Amino acid sequence: MNKKELCKIIGKNIQNERKKKGYTQESFAELMGVSWSYISKIESGVLNLSVGKILEISVYLKTDISTLLNIHLTD
Repeated sequence: MNKKELCKIIGKNIQNERKKKGYTQESFAELMGVSWSYISKIESGVLNLSVGKILEISVYLKTDISTLLNIHLTD
């Protein structure tokens, strides 16, 4: 696994949690005080997020950070 793949997995986890909570990218961006394009870049794996930013997102989503960092490695 490389950094790009890891960012995509974390982005997908964030997207899944956002959708479970009923947020659109736009409404979630408004809640966080960022642009929807920023959320889009996170979810598509374009941005390499810090652990602090992932923690902040988990707080806004009211979910455990381990849910967002859930990585399944395959052989």
